[in-house]
Amino acid sequence: MRLRHVGATSHDEPGVPHGPWLTRWSAAPSNAGRLSHMSEPTGAARRRGPFKVGDQVQLTDPKGRHYTFTLEEGKNFHTHKGSFPHDELIGAPEGSVVRTTGNVAYLALRPLLPDYVLSMPRGAAVVYPKDAGQILAFADIFPGARVVEAGVGSGSLSSFLLRAIGDQGMLHSYERRADFAEIAQANVERYFGGPHPAWQLTVGDLQDNLSDTEVDRVILDMLAPWECLEAVSKALVPGGIVCCYVATTTQLARTVESIREIGCFNEPSAWESMIRNWHIEGLAVRPDHRMIGHTGFLLTARRLADGVEPPMRRRRPAKGAYGEDYAGPNADGGSGR
Repeated sequence: MRLRHVGATSHDEPGVPHGPWLTRWSAAPSNAGRLSHMSEPTGAARRRGPFKVGDQVQLTDPKGRHYTFTLEEGKNFHTHKGSFPHDELIGAPEGSVVRTTGNVAYLALRPLLPDYVLSMPRGAAVVYPKDAGQILAFADIFPGARVVEAGVGSGSLSSFLLRAIGDQGMLHSYERRADFAEIAQANVERYFGGPHPAWQLTVGDLQDNLSDTEVDRVILDMLAPWECLEAVSKALVPGGIVCCYVATTTQLARTVESIREIGCFNEPSAWESMIRNWHIEGLAVRPDHRMIGHTGFLLTARRLADGVEPPMRRRRPAKGAYGEDYAGPNADGGSGR
């Protein structure tokens, strides 16, 4: 993982070509194949086998409450129901049960990534697992993909993206705030057990600093994604996907209209998702009283080939959709598309 501050002095070797993708994509395919057989993917060793010092552990109490901590030799885990030594878990298989001095049983497992991102330290709000999963699916994040991300926050989505693209991909993340970048870096490295070789983190604005080309996917998690669309359109390969995550309907509408106006993407798709768990006990089968409702809107669009105009939209806008009160992008009502 490389953390770069915009304006910092370059440490590249003289005469050596450089760029976000060149270092990892210039190796011969035969070498890349040998490397993939020689070592496990980053973080894989931390996901299996007996508990080891430095592992993240998630305890579940009899009421289903979760407690996450890092295993350390000689330390004790304390709750209001008593304590137990970390050494009891070191070397034990995952799925073990430990008892505190108060004789309360706790189930010990490694936290799944969705559990981890909800319990890790936060600077900014996290992208919830339900939205991260949809981004991976509908933005079609594949192993080896070259991805640009704007708005790192606390590193939640970065962790999902890195695990999806693997060590042979490349994720270049941009974050305006240095304090958020530091929190995200610590969270990602804690999950993977160290720096991830596919990650470059830049502190700065994407629209001012995006120099990457031949990018497969761009993920925008920011207040004004429409400000970046011009730069994004130049970076994406034909057929590449831009995916935006926004919180409000006004942001959603402006982003969609801006994508239409720029004229080099297909018709964008927009949606939201909600999750409702169910309570199941014998014949008592009912939805839970609480659910994960609105967290944000997602939208995707695909980059067209250079010089191609998007096909005309056959469906007419609703009456009044572009009335006198509308003053946003595409104010002519999208005539011609």
